[in-house]
Amino acid sequence: MTIKSMAKRYALALFDVTHKLGKEDQAGQDLSAVASAINGHAGLKKVIESPAVPPQKKKEVLDAIVAESGVSAEVSRMLDLLADRDRLMYVPIVAEAYAERLLQAKKIVPAEVITAVPLEDRARAALSQALGRAAGGQVTLTERVDPSIIGGVVAKVGSLVFDGSVTRQLEKLGEKLRAEG
Repeated sequence: MTIKSMAKRYALALFDVTHKLGKEDQAGQDLSAVASAINGHAGLKKVIESPAVPPQKKKEVLDAIVAESGVSAEVSRMLDLLADRDRLMYVPIVAEAYAERLLQAKKIVPAEVITAVPLEDRARAALSQALGRAAGGQVTLTERVDPSIIGGVVAKVGSLVFDGSVTRQLEKLGEKLRAEG
């Protein structure tokens, strides 16, 4: 089993439990906070990832963080499970998988948009709506500027790619001219 698939199992189990209780958003915030604490503190990360530190010591360190941050009981139990199996180093990956599942449950699809120049607010809103209709849900845009596309937009929503860039249009025109000539 890969690390990602293992993390996804923990995330899905936590989501199932918290969804039934109506606490899925809070659990996502709690898990994200713990993951940020681990990633944001070099010493803590080193302890969590070190095979030289006994799992019980790692659990004690994490328990202190959990107690201070007020993490929900459901997240705390999952962290205990990870600690018992010496898998605390995977908390950030579990948090990512959980966030993905939460977005999926809310029918929110991440979309990456590449433009030649930064989008204006009106264009961003129109593009978000159009992509939402195409994806069958709401989208969250991640924008990137790439002047090499000359103009237009390249949007990636899941496995779908909508390429309306000027560069691609010129490529198509060139292919058509070569085919005719």
